[in-house]
This record gives sequence, C-alpha cells and structure tokens, in this order.
Amino acid sequence: MAETIVMKFGGTSVAAPEDIKRAARRIVDARELGKQVVAVLSARGKTTDDLVAQAFEISERPLAREMDMLLSTGERISCALCAMAIHDMGHNAISLTGSQAGIVTDSSHTRARIIEVRGDRIREGLGADRIVLVAGFQGVSGDSRDVTTLGRGGSDTTAIAIAAALGADLCEIYTDVAGVFSADPRIVPGARKLPHLSFDEMLEMSSSGAGVLQLRAVEYARNHAIRIHCRSSFDDHPGTLVLAEDETMERPMVTAVTHAYEARVTLTGLRDEPGVAGRVFGALADANVNVDMIIQNEPVSVDQKADLSFTVASEDLGAATDVLAPLEVGEAIETDPRVGKVSIVGAGMRSHPGVAARVFSTLGENQINIEMISTSPIKISCVIAAGQVPDAVRVIHEAFDLGAEAVREEDPSGEHRPRVTS
Repeated sequence: MAETIVMKFGGTSVAAPEDIKRAARRIVDARELGKQVVAVLSARGKTTDDLVAQAFEISERPLAREMDMLLSTGERISCALCAMAIHDMGHNAISLTGSQAGIVTDSSHTRARIIEVRGDRIREGLGADRIVLVAGFQGVSGDSRDVTTLGRGGSDTTAIAIAAALGADLCEIYTDVAGVFSADPRIVPGARKLPHLSFDEMLEMSSSGAGVLQLRAVEYARNHAIRIHCRSSFDDHPGTLVLAEDETMERPMVTAVTHAYEARVTLTGLRDEPGVAGRVFGALADANVNVDMIIQNEPVSVDQKADLSFTVASEDLGAATDVLAPLEVGEAIETDPRVGKVSIVGAGMRSHPGVAARVFSTLGENQINIEMISTSPIKISCVIAAGQVPDAVRVIHEAFDLGAEAVREEDPSGEHRPRVTS
C-alpha cells in the first residue's frame, strides 16, 4: 500500500497565484513519487483578517455562528483554486470542506475542538487515485450540525488530526519560515534554526508565544505520535522535526527564548475564604477564556484581603472582565491591556541547576523588572513591561549562547554544551 502523506500550507504559502501554483507543484511532486497525498490549505494571505473586518463593518457584535459561516469561506477558496492548478498539471484532485472531510467538532463557535475525524470521503478520494485537498480551520458540530471554526492556526490542527485518522506518521507543515528558531529572527537576527525539538519543548514554546505551530496541533500530534516537519514553502531545505523526546539526539539546557503579549487582570481586595478562586476561574472557564499565568499574594493585613492577578489573551480581556464583574468577590477589577511575557524553554533544564538564577540576574543587570513568574520543569516565564520585551529576548538569548554561531558538542560527561565557533 502506498505511503500516505499529509501536507499543510499556511496563508502566506498560498497568498498569490504563483504561490498556489508552487504549492500545487509540491503536492504533485509528492504524488509522482508514488505517495497518496492529502493537502490541508489555509485561507490566502490576509483573507481571514479581511473577512473579520467586513463583519465588523456590518455589526459591532457579530454572532459567533455567522462568523464561522463567514470565516470558513477563505479556506474553501484556497482549496478550489489549488485543485484547478493540480488539474492543469495533469493530475486528478478533489477539494473538500471541513464538514465534507468528516471533521466533527464540539459546538464552541470560533474556537471549536475536534472530536473525531471520520474521513470517509478522504479515503474514497485516495482510493480513486485522487489528490485530496481539505479546507483547514473548520469542521461541523456533531450536536448542532453547524459549521464551526477552530481558532487561529486551526489548519495545523486539521492537518494533524487527518494524519492521525489516516495512520500517517508524518505531517509536513509548510509556512513562510524555514523552521522553528531559537528566538524570533525579527528580534534576534542571529537566531538559530533548530533541527529538531521534542513534543514537550514545542508545546511549551507554542504556549509561550512561538507562532509557528498551534498549541492544540502539537498536543494532538503528541497524543497520536504524529511527527511534524515544519519547513519553508519556498525552498527544499530541511526544516525542524518535532518528535518524541526519546527520539531526539540532544538535551540542551536551554533550547529557545519565546515571547508574547497578553493582558493582565487583577482582582484587588479579594475575600480570603474557601471557594473564591474556584468561582473566579470557574466563571472564566464557562466563558471559554483561557488563563495563562496566575499569582495571588497571601493576606498579611488585619482585614485578610488578598490580590489575585492572572494573564489572558488580549482578545479575551473584555470577556474576562464581563464575567467577573457580577461575581463581586473583591473590591475592584484592574486591567492592563498589554503586558509582555518572555520565556525560556529547554528539556535540559530538568537536570541543570542555576537556569532561573541566570535568567533573573540577566534581566536585573539590564534594568528589566519582573512582575510575575511562572515555571514548569522545562520552562520559565516572566511577565515584564511590554516595551522591554525585545531587549529581554535579546539579552537572554545572548546569555545562554543560543545564536546561529553556537553549535552543540558532547563533553566527556555525556551532556551537551554550547560551543561558540569563531
């Protein structure tokens, strides 16, 4: 039986007519190597942004259901145009919407989660010797049978879910960058392309601001053991492989520095009694608001009042304050619509003491104040002033020798350490 490959093309990879033809050629090349090919396409260029703008030209609060109907059209356009290009190259192709492809989701409009991939029409297309093109970012609710969308980056999740359903062991993600880097090259020009990462490292990077792969896509890939090859649409060079930790060859102390911009909410004068935090975060969960970092001070005053701060995605700030106001669990709700978050990620942090100390001292030496801290076994995140994020990324990247000139070698103890070449 022929090998099945799933290829996903991002918006910049299909933005212009020549880009669609380039993607079509890459798809056809894989087919001519004897592979069964499923390609998942995103909307072209800024199409999704344009559709969102059109919605707000009509309505100040567009209905979520109708937003999904509107936004799902972008990916369908990409698939139909790419199918036309493939036919012109002498191959048979069929384009499918998310619902036609059997992408079944829950009913959470604009950020639905995939429940299952039935994929009967995908298999039928492959069995008929066709290339199958699937509209990414969308599916159909198993309950309401309405069109749903998966949120920003949802085409990544579509591709990984299809790869799992078809039994593929590799999903290629084509984008406008050469792979995953040790920092954002727009901030750190000397950032190094990472040849491979573990799923856990990529999960922490995605949750901390690395926009190359959607967090849920990486979770899905880890749970179903689907290798990801993140690579450029515009050349044939190898990109970054994301795979199980026992398959990676190196355990660097720190792999990458990531950054993000979020919003912060602070509840002041919080009553110090059991159940208050549960009410706060239960209400946020019911409103589908994801909370990132949380910090609460222990009451020390005689009135036993505390302050609770947490961060959310900037676009969720309004929803968060709307659901918290009626709870009346504190004296006031204070917000900061834009704070910066800088994180370091590395599987080797588990066994290397002193990483946190170096991060904190590096920021301190550069007059960058830390406002919140969060840690995991392989990540340290610091909330800082938004305007200081670029400087923080650069100085931490330099402090851990993560640049393109740094290569890894193995020392006699069996550990890997950075060596800077001249």
